[in-house]
This record gives sequence, C-alpha cells and structure tokens, in this order.
Amino acid sequence: QVHLVESGGGLVQPGGSLRLSCSASGSIADSTTIFSLYPMAWYRQAPGNQRELVATIASGGSTDYADSVKGRFTISRDNAKKTVYLQMNSLISEDTAVYYCNRRPSWANWGQGTQVTVSS
Repeated sequence: QVHLVESGGGLVQPGGSLRLSCSASGSIADSTTIFSLYPMAWYRQAPGNQRELVATIASGGSTDYADSVKGRFTISRDNAKKTVYLQMNSLISEDTAVYYCNRRPSWANWGQGTQVTVSS
C-alpha cells in the first residue's frame, strides 16, 4: 500500500507561481531505490471535469507535459526524499483544480490532493 500526501496549493493571482510537493510512503514506496523506479505524475481535477494528466517524470528523469501546461509547469523528483514536485509558473484561471500526484499508471490509492485556485 502507498500513502501519498500533496501540499503547496493555495490562492494565487493570475501570472503567479506555486510549487507543489508530494511525498510517498508505505510498503510500496518504502525503499528509495524502489521509488526511484516508478514513473510519477501530477494530475488535476477541476469541478465538473474528469481527472486529467498534467505532467509525468520517468525513472530516468525524462519529462512530458500536457499541451495546456507546457512551458509553464516543471515536474521534478527527489528520490532520496521520495518526493515529487510541480513548479507552476504563469498561472491562469484554467489551472484552478485539485492537484494530485500518483504513479503513472496510477496506484489504486490517491492522496487528498491540494487545491490550487487562480483568481484575482
């Protein structure tokens, strides 16, 4: 079983920045070596919408982004801390959502997410 805890969300004005963090623990992610092998991702879900994939980082560090965030968001990971980050810049109102991290493909367990609200 894995336990995921997301943090770093908040209310920000358009054009602002936030940095999200996600820490993993539990038997599946108990070893930093094993964690480092997992592709990890950030997802988001806006009210009334399905959860969507935002960014992915492979075990080797290569990254991929949804077109809507490309050039504005950066995903990174610190395997020693079993933590994944999402640096979000130039935020727009359409980025408002609850953000989650998980493996890619996802584990069955999801964290509580962290709310990001972009509004003036």
